[in-house]
Amino acid sequence: MNTTSAQASAAMRRVALWAGLLLCAPLAAQTASTADHGAHAQAGTGAPPGTAASRRASKPAARKRSMLGTGAAFAPDGALWISTLDGQGRLNVQRSMDRGRTWEPPRVLDTGGDTVAADGESWPKIAFSGPRTVVISYTHPLAKPYTGEIRLLRSDDGGASFAPPVTVHHDRQVITHRFDAIAFDAKGVLHALWIDKRDLEAAKASGQKYRGAAIYRAESHDGGRSFGPDTRVADHSCECCRIALAPATGGGVAAMWRHVFEPNLRDHAFAVLGGAAPASPGDPALVRASLDHWAVDGCPHHGPGLTAASEGGYHAVWFGQRQGRAAVRYGRLSARGEALGPARELPDEAAEHADIQSAGRHVAIVWRSFDGQATRWRAWISADDGQTFMLRELGRSTLDNDHPRLLRQGQALVALWRDAEGVRVETLVP
Repeated sequence: MNTTSAQASAAMRRVALWAGLLLCAPLAAQTASTADHGAHAQAGTGAPPGTAASRRASKPAARKRSMLGTGAAFAPDGALWISTLDGQGRLNVQRSMDRGRTWEPPRVLDTGGDTVAADGESWPKIAFSGPRTVVISYTHPLAKPYTGEIRLLRSDDGGASFAPPVTVHHDRQVITHRFDAIAFDAKGVLHALWIDKRDLEAAKASGQKYRGAAIYRAESHDGGRSFGPDTRVADHSCECCRIALAPATGGGVAAMWRHVFEPNLRDHAFAVLGGAAPASPGDPALVRASLDHWAVDGCPHHGPGLTAASEGGYHAVWFGQRQGRAAVRYGRLSARGEALGPARELPDEAAEHADIQSAGRHVAIVWRSFDGQATRWRAWISADDGQTFMLRELGRSTLDNDHPRLLRQGQALVALWRDAEGVRVETLVP
């Protein structure tokens, strides 16, 4: 592909981004069935939120693209697990004992009639704690546009069976509880985070203005059987961008998300939760992690990636516009989440939806990019803790495809990408 074509493709991507930003908020009511906002039933079902009736009332709406959102994680026994939706919209899991060369048949899970969001920035997540505890979280869209609840399936027998789904949060309003993220910390505490609009709704009811949404969280100290109170992490998050989690240096987990700083700057924020982090009540210390100063009134549907660095602090990737230039950037963060040194653009003007993972001094970043004819799957790999990187081509597809994922298994870094034909797995390190 020549330089002119690459520049044209990047220009087309920016036009599409701005069109999406302009449409995101004003047309919310008219576009409830589009893929970026998940599945919703017809309004007016009358079923109380959080009940079996409300979950049965939510049924898939027509979509412009396949529901290919895929969760992935390595189990303690070395098996690679993925969570996907089948052609009938049912949640299922599959295992591979050889890093994706062969797969066991998919197994359909009982979600109690829930529909499951599995596209764009929202997909079912898998997490393990020890040899027997497996949890799968997902966003279940409700009848009203852009509303949902965070649901969780739990297994105490290594995934042989799962208990019925439970709702993670205690708030049962028919509002946004979406874009879930989960992780076990080193002590086995399960952290669940999501985007929540209860404070926006309260502000509207009292005639006050409110920027964006909020980040909420809950902890489980019994492997997902029960959850503590809903706790606000931060006001004024972006509305539709995924949340990134990583093990925190002092215990607990670190979180990074797109935030709406005053008056409308959509950079990224960082906080440490649990471990050495401030305990509730009260919000944890929020740190500004990216400095693009992107002023935009709309959500770009493009969340960050975060992983721990071997020498302390974190590696991060994110999308933003800086001085008129839109790009995915890589940067280092301190243990508190402050930006360290200049951010670097990925070597691809069309890069989007990047993920990042580290193992020792090895760091890998994967992303997808459209070159005008096909979507490319690419990686940037470092062996010196992010000082230098080498570009690697992983594959391409002309079919519908999901955002790429990165996983760690011991000291190995493994990339995973799904398109309409199946799942591709590549070992990047060693």
